Amino acid sequence: MQVGSSMPPLGTTTSRSDLVAEAIRDAIFSGRLDPDEVLVERRLAEMLGVSKTPVREALIMLSSTGLLTMTRNRGVAVRRLTLTEVRHVYEERALLEPWALASAIRAKGALDVAGHLPTMDEADAFTADDDATALATANRSFHRGLYSQCENPFVVKALDDLQDLTALATVGVLWENWPTWRAEAAEHHEIQQAAAAGEADRAEDLMRTHIERSIARLRSAAAPG
Repeated sequence: MQVGSSMPPLGTTTSRSDLVAEAIRDAIFSGRLDPDEVLVERRLAEMLGVSKTPVREALIMLSSTGLLTMTRNRGVAVRRLTLTEVRHVYEERALLEPWALASAIRAKGALDVAGHLPTMDEADAFTADDDATALATANRSFHRGLYSQCENPFVVKALDDLQDLTALATVGVLWENWPTWRAEAAEHHEIQQAAAAGEADRAEDLMRTHIERSIARLRSAAAPG
């Protein structure tokens, strides 16, 4: 049997489990689901008006990203990140994301920021309102809109795998301890301008500094005395 002739390519439709996963993400990032809160399939299915099957699939999906963890009774709970775990997430990003951004710029000459990033006016409005949840979502979209243009799919996949943990770390740890979203929004402007201008070295340096500032805060918080 020739597989290519008997199996047409799948479309890009969003499945019910994807929609359930996004609803659970939103509830976690907005604080409606707390760290360590156990998630019950039946209860989530009733709340969302779906069967337990897409809920189960969504929980498996979110567990694979690290957003949920297994409990002793084999259920799943919202992950509670420690400062050390957040630092580890950001250290991996610091190794990969600046390179991915610079690589994309060098390959393309300049990045299509208008077609890939949320509008800065929208992000500025969230910043003005101190809407941390909406800002975390915009932050997620901003970073992925840049690094996803890198031509190395393995690096993009590695950074994608950190997306949920980064968003959880942002709203649940970093901004709880250091409300730096206004400063970070200004840094995003600089990074976007460098990417749009095709300035690979400058964009790489700005992105690395942007991420390492969070690492420095986390190390300072963990330092004795």
